[in-house]
Amino acid sequence: MDLRKKAYLIERIIFVVLRFFSFTVILFLLLILLYIFNKGFSALSWEFLSEMPRNEMTEGGIFPALIGTFYLMIGASVISIPVGVVTAIYLTEYAKNPTVVRVIRLGINNLAGVPSVVFGLFGLSLFVVFLGFGTSILAGSLTLGVLNLPVIIRSTEEALLVVPQSYREASLSLGATKWQTIYKIVLPNALAGILTGIMLSLGRAAGETAPIMFTAAAFYTPDLPASIFNEVMALPYHIYVMATAGTHISETRHLQYGTVIVLIALVLLLNLAGLIIRYRFRRVMKGA
Repeated sequence: MDLRKKAYLIERIIFVVLRFFSFTVILFLLLILLYIFNKGFSALSWEFLSEMPRNEMTEGGIFPALIGTFYLMIGASVISIPVGVVTAIYLTEYAKNPTVVRVIRLGINNLAGVPSVVFGLFGLSLFVVFLGFGTSILAGSLTLGVLNLPVIIRSTEEALLVVPQSYREASLSLGATKWQTIYKIVLPNALAGILTGIMLSLGRAAGETAPIMFTAAAFYTPDLPASIFNEVMALPYHIYVMATAGTHISETRHLQYGTVIVLIALVLLLNLAGLIIRYRFRRVMKGA
């Protein structure tokens, strides 16, 4: 066998192996989704989404948990998006000292690798106890905002670096200032990637349990929160409570899996929205 045929055979074997593992991952994902839908589909209804829980959460719906999840997502985005985007702009456009950039990026990478339960303990110590916010939407949003910072910084930085350097040079040569170039040229061309990262961070905020367990989530609240200083129910913590507490676990198993379906659907919709936004912005920029 000559070298060309041997190289072709090795390439085909590698492709087959990679394809096998890819389909294996997809198969496991489909099996998990099928199992969850089989267990929880009977609980899905408009009443399940719009009613308050009743009878120690063995009846009724998940409306307060759904609303609480949206509150925490919005609060986290208000905190993390401005800080994350500004940090990424500084790292890619203004920072000149390579040592400073290396140290900041090392800190961001380490922050991304910290377990979420550690963020929860950090939020408990700083926001709940030290700053006196108590178990509240504000404390939970601040904790999730810190948790989401690495995702937004990385995605924004990558989106900014993709913009060709020639765009910046052309703008500066026409007399535009550094900030005008960033605001008018760089950011519009990077907006698709930035928005994709933001949508992914929202999905992460919606699915986290440990950070809100210590800072924001309530076992049960009969009313919707009236201010940012109230505690709130949330979908991931609601799933945890229904899976581990109560005397009617077997009787409420379908409600637990129904809540899982709603949470998965919410995260998938956010990811899908990110892909659609990215695709449309790319088409608009190409058309321009």
